Parts: sequence; structure tokens; C-alpha cells
Amino acid sequence: MGISQTKVSGLLRGDFSNLSERRLMECLNRLGYDIEIKLTPAVEAVGHRILAIA
Repeated sequence: MGISQTKVSGLLRGDFSNLSERRLMECLNRLGYDIEIKLTPAVEAVGHRILAIA
């Protein structure tokens, strides 16, 4: 994944504090995942987030 074993162990424990979003996305790409970020106008005054994993 291009990161140290220490950081991989942290990820497996749910510790994402040592990786930027960009670095995490690079790791996911190296593991064979495509990443798609889609923005759409909110229907209500405050929008919401959806995470979909296929």
C-alpha cells in the first residue's frame, strides 16, 4: 500500500489520524478500489452524506 507496517496496523485498529484523505485514497487504489466522489445539490437546507460500498 506504500505505507509503513506501523500505519497499516493503526488503520486496522481504526486509527486514521496519521493519514491524510489523499493518502488513504491512494492506499485504497493500490488495493484495487476505484473511488468516486459525487456532489449533488441538497434538497433540504442542510445536506447529508452517503457512503456506498459495492
